[in-house]
Amino acid sequence: MDPKELPPHFENKLDEITSSIRDIVEIESPSFGPDGINEVVDWIVSRAKEAIPDIEIERIAAEGRGEHLVIRAFGDLPGKPLFILGHTDTVHPTGSKEKNPTRIEDGNLYGCGTFDMKANIALMLEVFKSMKALGLRPARPVTILLACDEEVGSETGRPLVEREAANADYCFVFEPSAKGRIKTGRKGTSGYTLRARGIPAHAGLDPEKGASAVLELSKQIIAVSELNDPEAGTTVTVGTVKGGTTMNVVPEHAECTIDVRFTSLERAEKIEAALRGLSSDDERVELMLEGEINRPPMERTDAVIRLFEKAKGLAASFGYEIGETQVGGASDGNFVGALGVPVLDGLGIEGDGAHRLDEHVVVADIPKRASLLTLLLTNDLSEA
Repeated sequence: MDPKELPPHFENKLDEITSSIRDIVEIESPSFGPDGINEVVDWIVSRAKEAIPDIEIERIAAEGRGEHLVIRAFGDLPGKPLFILGHTDTVHPTGSKEKNPTRIEDGNLYGCGTFDMKANIALMLEVFKSMKALGLRPARPVTILLACDEEVGSETGRPLVEREAANADYCFVFEPSAKGRIKTGRKGTSGYTLRARGIPAHAGLDPEKGASAVLELSKQIIAVSELNDPEAGTTVTVGTVKGGTTMNVVPEHAECTIDVRFTSLERAEKIEAALRGLSSDDERVELMLEGEINRPPMERTDAVIRLFEKAKGLAASFGYEIGETQVGGASDGNFVGALGVPVLDGLGIEGDGAHRLDEHVVVADIPKRASLLTLLLTNDLSEA
């Protein structure tokens, strides 16, 4: 099929695609909201069975979180599978759709979880549905994993991501694009909680008998912040702080959370060692650190560059210009990249407002993105 014929095809299906997006967005599925997530999974399974021939469905329960969904298809084709990755949970609590109603306005389709990343799940299914109607098949077997806890660290999803990635030749992540650009690199992430435990005392009668956890923690926050090294691509951010009991008591407890972003595991390990080596200025105050490296970096390797160049060429075949970028935010694609599997992340529709109440996708980009995804699926990129 001539690539130039694809955009008009999806233009004709635009009402159908936007209706599908609205349907899945209307099902609220916050992280740790298993009922909503399972309803989304039901919706996906029903439409996947219509769109994709001879599929195998695996639903894996994660207690308190919902179900992870694995779809396998086109197993009769040769080669290792193409791995498609995404997630069904959103950051928005139930009821958020009242604040950002699902609607089309000024050329944008708004709704909570639209950009990150329900519109892209709906688009993926519509692409497979169109491929079936057009008599097209993927170049190799396909495995789709939609995890249910990506937004909260992938504690239960990570083993499944790594299990499927180990059998794949390359991976497409349907996370939001960055102003239309594909993400070829992501920083890794670590998360920690630093706690201080001092000695309480009456702030008026005998304050000298106390040891302030808040004062000690304030000194440690300065030390932690000095670990920042933007030139090396490392950021260390104290995100939340709390402590004390009442105004007239020398505080016994205080704690802060620490977010770390990095471009190499070596740097992450150095930061972690520094955090674990923090010592109290006031020896009466005890310091305790909890946390660990969560996601490794998704590095822009030579294989990733070759994969992107192939995608760029396919886009150009119908006049669609795409760019690439590296970002500080992490995704489940980080786990895939750490296994040496080439990853193209951020393949989703252009939009903005991830994790905000003005979240939306650009309607005009839908036919172009659908055309690109069709070409990515139907062309063998293993020798990219």
